[in-house]
Parts: sequence; structure tokens; C-alpha cells
Amino acid sequence: MLYKKEKNRRAFSLIELIIVVVIMGVVYTLSVSNFQNLKGSNTEVSLKNLKEYLYSIPHTKSVELLCLDNCMRCSVLVDSKEYNSTSAFDDIIDDSIRVYRYDFYTGIQEQSQKVHFNSENVQENVCFSYSVDKKGVGDQVIVEFKERVYDFSTHLSSSTVYSSLQEMAKSKESLTQEVLR
Repeated sequence: MLYKKEKNRRAFSLIELIIVVVIMGVVYTLSVSNFQNLKGSNTEVSLKNLKEYLYSIPHTKSVELLCLDNCMRCSVLVDSKEYNSTSAFDDIIDDSIRVYRYDFYTGIQEQSQKVHFNSENVQENVCFSYSVDKKGVGDQVIVEFKERVYDFSTHLSSSTVYSSLQEMAKSKESLTQEVLR
């Protein structure tokens, strides 16, 4: 009888040990994934990840990257107020950037930039702007910069990079033809 009690006590201790190991594993997994998320937030901002970066900034209406003065000065506006960002945006673009819209029937059309009035109600020249709303939907534009074409026209997915405007247009046309079938 004493042997059975000792055997049961050892089995119970083994079960307790397994439970402790499982709990420690879960805590470790959650901790490591949180550290990776924190580390990933310090990634360098580029046109490829611009949409995701802007959306990750806490906002209630929209977040906008606004570049003025021939793209010499860029800032982030969160809900129309300037946001103090730790990332430098001045080096990701310059005044050679071109913005387009794509339509299946009319093709690629260059888009003129919007007008911006500063806090003193003075009009400033906008070199580039891109905004993302609270649902993660960004401006539906195509951006050409340094021999790359960034397609921001997809609603909820990340931007696609092409080597030319023709490659992007061909991809859009084949996608439209596939949908029409």
C-alpha cells in the first residue's frame, strides 16, 4: 500500500513538473514575440513599407506623410496635427518623385499634387503626400522613384514594387482581364 502511495505521489509530481514547463514555455513564447514586435517597430522607413509604417502610428482619423519645399522637408500629420516622429523622412525621397493614378480605360495618368496651407494659412508647394485612414486604406496612387515603381493602389495589402511603369500597367491589365473572365 505504501509503495502505491509513493508511486502516485511521484506521478503527481511529474504532472506538476510538466504543467510548470508548459506554462514557462508559453510565457517565453509570448515574451519573445513581444520583443520581436518592439524590435520591428524601429525598422527604417522606405517607400516599400511607408503604408504599414504610417498605419502603425496611433490615430483616430488619418495619418499623412507631407513633403514640402521640393521634398527637402517632410513631416507626419496625425489627425491633421504634426506628429513628432523618431524616423527621418527627409532621406527617403527627393524632388524626382512622380505620382500617378491608374485606370484600366485611360491608363496611367500623372497626378498633380494637392495644395497645402500651413498653420499661418500660407500656401506651400507640396512635393509628395501620402495618407492612410483609420481602416488602413491608403491613397490609391502609383509612385515612381529612382527606377522603381511602388503600387499603393491596393486597398488593404502592402505596396508592390515594379521595375517600370509598363510592367505595373501590364500587371494591372492582366489582373483586370482575369477578373472580367
